[in-house]
Formats: sequence, C-alpha cells, structure tokens
Amino acid sequence: MSSTLPQAVDAQLTRAAIFLVATVNAGSEHAAAVSTLCGDLPALVRAVGFRVPNGRLSCVMGLGSDVWDRVFTVPKPKDLHPFREIRGRHHAVATPGDVLFHIRAARMDLCFELAAQIMSRFGDALSATDEVHGFSYFDERDVLGFVDGTENPVDQAAVDATIIGEEDAAFAGGSYVIVQKYLHDMAAWNALPVETQERIIGRTKLSDIELDDAVKPTSAHNALTSIEENGQPLEILRDNMPFGDVGKGEFGTYFIGYARSPKRIEQMLENMFIGRPPGNYDRLLDFSRAVTGTLFFVPSATFLETVATAISPLPTATEREDQARSRPRSSSTDGSLGIGSLKKEAGHE
Repeated sequence: MSSTLPQAVDAQLTRAAIFLVATVNAGSEHAAAVSTLCGDLPALVRAVGFRVPNGRLSCVMGLGSDVWDRVFTVPKPKDLHPFREIRGRHHAVATPGDVLFHIRAARMDLCFELAAQIMSRFGDALSATDEVHGFSYFDERDVLGFVDGTENPVDQAAVDATIIGEEDAAFAGGSYVIVQKYLHDMAAWNALPVETQERIIGRTKLSDIELDDAVKPTSAHNALTSIEENGQPLEILRDNMPFGDVGKGEFGTYFIGYARSPKRIEQMLENMFIGRPPGNYDRLLDFSRAVTGTLFFVPSATFLETVATAISPLPTATEREDQARSRPRSSSTDGSLGIGSLKKEAGHE
C-alpha cells in the first residue's frame, strides 16, 4: 500500500464543512462524465485552495453501490452495498445518494467555492439530493451542548481505523463512509436536567469527562457506540458537524463516520437503534431523528487518477457537431451509391 495515496480521509478537523450528496443522472454519457472527472478533483481543490494558503481546504469523494457498475468497469469493493435501514425503537432511514463530496476548510467561503466549482464541472451529470453546511460550534460542541469527537483516533491510529489494507488488496488505500443527518428536538432536550442529559450521552456536559462505569447506564450513547473484537476496540473516525436553520426551527448534527470496514459503523448503529441487548437502545434517539442515511466507498486518490487517465473523455455536444461537419462526405456524380469506393477502402484494410 506504500505506493497508494489515500484521499484526505484523516484530514484535521476544521471550522467549516459542506456535505454534498448527489445522484448520477440517467444516461451512459453522465456516468462516463463522472468517470473522466474523478481524476480532476485534486486539481480543483488545488486551484481553489491556492487562493488561501492557510485555508486547509480538502475534499473527499465517495461513490455508492448503485452507481459503481455504471461508472467503473472493475468489480465493486467487497463490502460496498446500499445503506441498510434499521428499524428498532427508532428508524435509521436509507436515502438516495450516488456520490458524496465531503468538503472541509478553515473558512466557509472556501468550501462554498469548491462546491460550486464541482457542480459546475459535473454539469448535467449530477443532481444534488442533499446539501448541508456545517460549522464548528464553540469548543467543538454539538448544538446539544456536548463536546463531539473526543475519542477520535489520531495519527497512525486514525490511519489504522480508516484505511483499507491487505484485507481487500485491490482497493488498498480506500475507505468506507456512512453519513446521516440528525434533527434534534431542542425544546424537549433542553427541558431535561443536565444530569439526565449526561447519563444519556455518557459524559459530563461542562468538562467533557466520561462518566464512571459504575454510574453510566449501559444505554448511554458512548457505551453503545464502543465496540470490540477479540478484546480490541474497533475504532472509526468521526467528523460530525452541527448545522441549522433558525428560521425553520431546524437544529441538527451531521454524522459522518469513516472506517476500513462499514461493519464497524453498522454495528454501532444497530446498538443504537435496536439496542445491546435488544431493547436497550440509545436514549439520545428519543430527541434526535435520522432523516438521511447513505453508505459510500472512498477510493484511494491513486485509484481515481488511474481510472480517469484510462478513460478517453467523451466529446461535448459542440465537439460532436464539429466532428460531424468536418467528416468528409462521399459524393457520386453518376447516381450510384458509391459502393465501388467502399470496396476500395475495404481492400486497403
């Protein structure tokens, strides 16, 4: 994997982000356009980011299961599948999405400019299905008032948690990402005593200290989202962001989790929505409702560049018209169909 360059999955947390989910429109030309433009994304990021050198602009591109065979000729990564909805005490919905652009920067204007350039470049090939502008809230808190992302792995631990290795060698350097948009019932949440909120989350609200296991309920959010395999913790990398629309009364958290296998995140979600054991579900869901849910594979940057260079760009409509006009036309003054000339051409093949 040493020669394979991953996308910027483990980029540092930023003050601003745009989460842009789109579908690829019907038509082979639109799927081909996505293929050919995969390798252009790094150039777009460089062009926009160069204008603000310390802006820390990055973009991760992911692709969904339903569009993979339309865009690429290689088989799917072994764990790529549509997001699996979960029905328990609450409902984790599955929603459409072929392409994800996770855009991060220190400033929202950089995120916005890159999103605009991406949609302009893809043109009629994509239709946006969901766009969320996230922001950093005070000292890395969500709108519920708790610090979010405290237990994120860092440095090599983040790479180990997110980047595929020899378990799927053909896609080494890639990753999986699941996104969900949660809307919060702030009136009901704020009506709870702080001590009750802390028992639901599993951490103290002001100081962000994890509650002792002796007092922390087994249904606490951080208890249900902690999973192990053979005694070892299975980690994911979260880059959740608050968002909202005050005029509409919308206050939410955009969940985005990266992992080297989607099974890790899916297990966490099952624990939350169904419970561990069943029925012991995440009480945070009594106040937070999932309104989207999509799973994507994040190819390595090397894969995207290789695929793009291997495909000849499709001519535009104007280029096709120019080619048609410049194509020599057969003419015959004797009223024949010019079959003789075709025979001559065939003879030279």
